[in-house]
Amino acid sequence: MSQQRTRAVTALRSALEASLLKVSIGATIVVAAAGVVIGLLSGSMSIVFDGLFSSIDSVVGIITLVVARLLASEGNHRFQYGYWHLEPLVLALNSSVLVLLCGYAFLNGVLGLLTGGHALKFDMGVVYAVVVAAICIFMVFYLRRHNERIESELIGLEVQSWLMSGVITAALLIAFAGALAIKGTSYEYLTPYVDPAVLALLAPAVVLGPLRTARQAFAEIFLITSKEMDADVQAAAAAVAAKYRFTSFKSYAVEVGRARFIEISFLVPADMPVNSVADFDAIRHEIGTALGGEGPEQWLTVVFTSDPDLV
Repeated sequence: MSQQRTRAVTALRSALEASLLKVSIGATIVVAAAGVVIGLLSGSMSIVFDGLFSSIDSVVGIITLVVARLLASEGNHRFQYGYWHLEPLVLALNSSVLVLLCGYAFLNGVLGLLTGGHALKFDMGVVYAVVVAAICIFMVFYLRRHNERIESELIGLEVQSWLMSGVITAALLIAFAGALAIKGTSYEYLTPYVDPAVLALLAPAVVLGPLRTARQAFAEIFLITSKEMDADVQAAAAAVAAKYRFTSFKSYAVEVGRARFIEISFLVPADMPVNSVADFDAIRHEIGTALGGEGPEQWLTVVFTSDPDLV
């Protein structure tokens, strides 16, 4: 029954995840289209950057939705371990493209400052910034509240993207409102520099989030085990080895997306009495419980042998 309940919970989680992604993608497409169009009409490259940022998010969001549906399935004869490996690939793709976009935006902003800036329609920019900032704030709270129930990394990335878009838009609002305020004053000559200055300052600020995501995603792609996970597995295996007086053990663990692959080999004394295979099954369940509970997202393999060469 517990296995059936676990699968039911996983299915419900995947359904909610897909539903949240659809809402996020729809809102992102609206913001992206508005950003590109209004950015071109107002002459603001920073608004165009905001729109392109959202456009990339919407495209990757669609890919993410497909991946979320695949993660809910059990794989097939070709993907016998399921589709867990696709999750870090999507995160790596998304974050890498955003890092490149931020780099391009920074260079574009610096070039604009060096060439004297350009004039733009600040009033149109202010209206855009107010509307989009409100949408971003709503989406951050909406997605974060629902993600507390499922703790999805994919939804977490969406929250991060909306938060970054909100920061960009808020900065645009402050800059454009300030530019409108100094129009007609002795500082009006600074207004052409507002847009490229915002672009040059925002790009390095928002790139930190994608860089962190890229680092984690590539670590999972290259099967790099985190210190925390290794310590947890070592502690659980050591406790079992001490309790049942096994000679030694060796463990291997890695996390790929939301899946955890763990293999532990115990060297059992040759003269150890064994009543039944059920005894070893009980030890395996004990380890699984110590590592957070057994389920479809945790692939746990436990080997018992008296041959040192097999450990």
